[in-house]
Amino acid sequence: MVSTVYARHIRGSNKENHRGIMRVIQIIDSLNLGGAERVAVNIANQLVDKIDKSFLCTTREEGLLKEELNNDVGYFFLNRKKTLDFKAIKRLRDFITVNKIGIVHAHASSYFISSIIKILLPRVQLIWHDHLGNRNQIKPNSSFVLKLSSYFFDKVIAVNSELASWAKTNLKTNEAIYVPNFTVRSKVDSYTQLKGVRSKRILYLANLRNPKNHLLLLRVFYELNENFHDWTLHLVGKDYNDNYSKEIKSFIKSKDLESNVFLLGQRNDASSIIGQCSIGVLTSTYEGLPMALLEYGLGSLAVVVTDVGQCKEVVSDYGFVVKSQSESELKKALVKLMSNEELRTEKGKAYNLHINQNYTAKQVISRIIDIYSMN
Repeated sequence: MVSTVYARHIRGSNKENHRGIMRVIQIIDSLNLGGAERVAVNIANQLVDKIDKSFLCTTREEGLLKEELNNDVGYFFLNRKKTLDFKAIKRLRDFITVNKIGIVHAHASSYFISSIIKILLPRVQLIWHDHLGNRNQIKPNSSFVLKLSSYFFDKVIAVNSELASWAKTNLKTNEAIYVPNFTVRSKVDSYTQLKGVRSKRILYLANLRNPKNHLLLLRVFYELNENFHDWTLHLVGKDYNDNYSKEIKSFIKSKDLESNVFLLGQRNDASSIIGQCSIGVLTSTYEGLPMALLEYGLGSLAVVVTDVGQCKEVVSDYGFVVKSQSESELKKALVKLMSNEELRTEKGKAYNLHINQNYTAKQVISRIIDIYSMN
């Protein structure tokens, strides 16, 4: 029975706006602390008081971001076990039908199950949201399933302009639109107390995965440690305990950095952690539009980022943008900030104002609702 798959009681609503009745479900594979996952949660939350009913379905696993879902979001855990899980597909189809959902907003790799739903329910509008920063570098054969699924996409939302261009060229969809990410302050009550001096902490908010290039930052931080020995580096993100993670831990130990570098794992109180730091860093080799970059701005951090994805456009002149994989440029930028507290404060305040003026939930959600409404 459909009722057995409800994770929360789904309440009806007579709410309307000038765009008419609208019921939308965000679909994401997990609720772990990742960029695409946070975008899906943020959109679902922000839509609550702007459309008739906002839903979110996580298909494979739950996670810490579940705690940040608004209580008025219709939440559904599909518990899908495999790629072609026919029982799960039926449950999702029934959920969408019973709740009279008209728009399916699929994020990242959830496009496959969402395209099957489109085949079963042709009346729904299917929008795919692409978050992958290196999409244009993937071999064509690797995109076969995505390209096949794209025949059923009504629109594509991309987190940077390059992804939008790629979609227009490579996917079978009518429209591909660049819409920037946005971020909001976390409402989680937990509080992580960081070690070190409050005004001399560097933060890297990213899961321990290869594209994030933590070792570049670690090598530079090690070189700076002699002259900036009272500074600490805090790496916050999921540890997959794989070879990449082992390499990071091995470097920290071999360079005797255990008193200055701290691996904190997944944390759901990013806002409080950011508030205890003065510099935010992102050293990725590729990106879409990283949520961490926006969160740094909300927390008034001075930022240093690599020139990948949409990072340069977001940061503009309010922080330091360095060439990807360039130790010398990263070191030069960090030295400027670490040696000048006034500059850190000035850059942080200016960046905060920039983010609040250009990457707010109000602006982006209005754009997304416009896209939902487009014929």
